[in-house]
Amino acid sequence: MLSILIISHSDKIAEGTKILASQMMQAPLDIRAIGGTADGDIGTDVDAIEKAIKDINKEDGVLVLADLGSAVMSFDMVYEWLDDEVKAKIRLADAPLVEGAVMGAVEASLGKDMEAVLKTIESREIIKKNNS
Repeated sequence: MLSILIISHSDKIAEGTKILASQMMQAPLDIRAIGGTADGDIGTDVDAIEKAIKDINKEDGVLVLADLGSAVMSFDMVYEWLDDEVKAKIRLADAPLVEGAVMGAVEASLGKDMEAVLKTIESREIIKKNNS
């Protein structure tokens, strides 16, 4: 089953998103949340991101969701440090953080593979808030 890594500038946003996504999954799933800097401020911590990527279950792949530009840049930096074998199992989703994490957790916990989950969470429909 896919694993999910949530990266946010805020520890509270990362943890809250993880809690919400965890409540929606249909089967156990490895979801990790990384938020804020090492000293608890708003920002990103490449060392924490690197540790999470090393620790997370990568057997079926890791779906990464990040909130803002420098979270993406921090992930990209860590990604470049990885071996090609590990890189092949990790994908950064072009999806909104909360909606992507929740829908990703549902889809992954139903046994869908990386491509199927990405197709769902990268769809414009995921952010549509009204019917007009």
